[in-house]
Amino acid sequence: MKLIQVSAFVGIGSNLGDARGHVQHALEQLAMLDKTTLTATSSLFRTAPLDADGDDYINAVVRLDTALTADELLQKLLALENAAGRERPYLNAPRTLDLDLLLYGQQNISSDSLVVPHPRMLQRAFVLIPLLQIDPFITIPGLGPAHKFVTDIAGQKIQKISD
Repeated sequence: MKLIQVSAFVGIGSNLGDARGHVQHALEQLAMLDKTTLTATSSLFRTAPLDADGDDYINAVVRLDTALTADELLQKLLALENAAGRERPYLNAPRTLDLDLLLYGQQNISSDSLVVPHPRMLQRAFVLIPLLQIDPFITIPGLGPAHKFVTDIAGQKIQKISD
């Protein structure tokens, strides 16, 4: 029996310790998830904290083809954050690793533990620019083409640091 695969997009960020190393390790871990294939990775980007404090972030976005449910994938992401030493002392605290489920196929999901599409993804250059690098024509369920939101984030500083 063939498992049904869904394309999911995950945002990755870190601004504590070896931020670049944390992001690169997360990429390796995401590539090893059960029932999941890492199919695309954006460049790494440096961004200033937005609605947060601390050092600059290293960010990326990946596309995963997965047979995990959205909730199963979320639990795997949270486990990877915890394994990386993620602490949540206050809202938007600096972090060793932040993994956000941005999109899960064309589904709209709203539960106590998960909202997809991610509610602030189109307001953040560190999500939108890497997402569009992977898929310039991606459509956000219920909102339309992602590229039409680029002007909304034009004032946010973002610097590509690697391919």
